[in-house]
Amino acid sequence: MTPERLKRINAMLDHRQPDLTVCMEGVHKTHNLAAVVRTADAIGISDVHAVWKNERMRVSGGSAAGSQNWVDVHNYTSTEDAIAELKRQKMQVLVTNLSDTSVDFREIDYTKPTAIVLGQEKFGASPAALELADQDIIIPMVGMVQSLNVSVANSVVLYEAQRQRKAAGMYDKASISYQRRQRFLFEGGHPIFASACKRKGLPYPEIDDDGQIVASDDWWQQMQMTQDAWQELDSE
Repeated sequence: MTPERLKRINAMLDHRQPDLTVCMEGVHKTHNLAAVVRTADAIGISDVHAVWKNERMRVSGGSAAGSQNWVDVHNYTSTEDAIAELKRQKMQVLVTNLSDTSVDFREIDYTKPTAIVLGQEKFGASPAALELADQDIIIPMVGMVQSLNVSVANSVVLYEAQRQRKAAGMYDKASISYQRRQRFLFEGGHPIFASACKRKGLPYPEIDDDGQIVASDDWWQQMQMTQDAWQELDSE
């Protein structure tokens, strides 16, 4: 891994917000799935959650443009299970929905641990999501349309969350765990070895402060390569 690559990955990880997330509930259009993940990465979100109602679709390609490599997607088969997990993490659960109790999305305190539930494109949030969420939020509109595309609505809300968190200094201190940093450094800095580890069932090695692999001779032997040979290859 080059020093420039190491610096870029570490800078990205330093701004990650593990206690801010979105949950896609039945969102099924590939371009919307990819756009939500892309925005999440841009905002500094490290995890997104997805409830698949009928079929599991892979979040890949399209407008994600590689963002899925830096954002962990957690899959569920029921809304109840997804929201239970979010509340286990002590997050306030918000749902985009027009109701008598809805509040302007800008009135929410996003410096708190927060999860935003995005309903399905055609029908919106499910009754289960509306019942289990802590608060309905709306994006005020004065035109003829009454709703935005789900990925657009996601972007609008998340950039308000970013604005509040940045003002509170939450992007100025790293909060991602050491274990996750190590995983992203290895997968992002040494993708060939990461693929080999997955294929061979080997544990990931440690990455040192210079972005280099620190592993035992046994690990290198199982990789069928010596450390000296790798260093020669890496320097080319």
